[in-house]
Amino acid sequence: MKNYYRVMLGKGSTFADQCFAGSFIGVDFGIVQDLTGKLPEDWRTFNHEFIPIFLESHPGKNKIAAGLACGSLWTVAKGILDGDMVLSPDGTGGYRVGEVAGRYLYRPGENLPHRRPVRWAPEAIRAEEVTEALRRAGSAGTVSNISKHGAEIEKLVAGQSQPSLVASDESVEDPAVFALEKHLEDFLVANWAQTDFGKGFDIYAEEGELVGQQYPSDTGPIDILAISKDKKELLIIELKKGRATDVVVGQLQRYMGYVLQELAETDQRVRGVVIALEDDIKMRRALAVTQNIEFYRYQVSFKLKKA
Repeated sequence: MKNYYRVMLGKGSTFADQCFAGSFIGVDFGIVQDLTGKLPEDWRTFNHEFIPIFLESHPGKNKIAAGLACGSLWTVAKGILDGDMVLSPDGTGGYRVGEVAGRYLYRPGENLPHRRPVRWAPEAIRAEEVTEALRRAGSAGTVSNISKHGAEIEKLVAGQSQPSLVASDESVEDPAVFALEKHLEDFLVANWAQTDFGKGFDIYAEEGELVGQQYPSDTGPIDILAISKDKKELLIIELKKGRATDVVVGQLQRYMGYVLQELAETDQRVRGVVIALEDDIKMRRALAVTQNIEFYRYQVSFKLKKA
């Protein structure tokens, strides 16, 4: 099955033109060695080997940043398959779409030396042709899987732009982000400062870019990873678009275990939050004996206003 990825071509798309002209995507992350023959099928194995290497060459970084960097490097070098599609901002507000067309290449001494060949579509896509949901997709660092937007990307390549769905509600800072409950995650991220969580936590960021949305773990992507303003606590938020059952408690605990064992520093605590439209009796029973997980309900409000 074809997958779709957002790939940033350097910070702020610095090397976008070079990548378009040279027909490739690439990353750096300060790993100065050829990875040919060193790319296992499982990104977890890769991370365990290269996170210490990354941290040694980046003494100011922590394990959260290291995990994201190494995971992104593996994804570009190995995880993205021939025939998968990439969407890359061009640095001027637009986007280019391309098809990955070859295996990993290493170009030492050049910008973005860890590369994959790409056949770029000849025409750029203007920002106004892209839905708000797709523009906000893939906020977790350099590389993000945005396959849920694959149908829209294919239509954009074919020259069919997508109409935007806009809600109007005075209580919503950016109603276009919400697009009903389908985009609950994007809405929460965009309005983070206005939530209870925003008072004590920040969504995890790296060099000014939010990377705590859809943060990868070895049991699946974490919807939102946040850190307390005093850096002493990590918060994992799991979003359910509808009713949450006791199954989500086990899922969230697996994410929390990953963060505690792989990312947290020795003095950091880990807690979790489930956000859903409603819960059930099984959910309430499970949470009754779980000390570090809380449940929040969300409400959907949609209004039409006559011009």
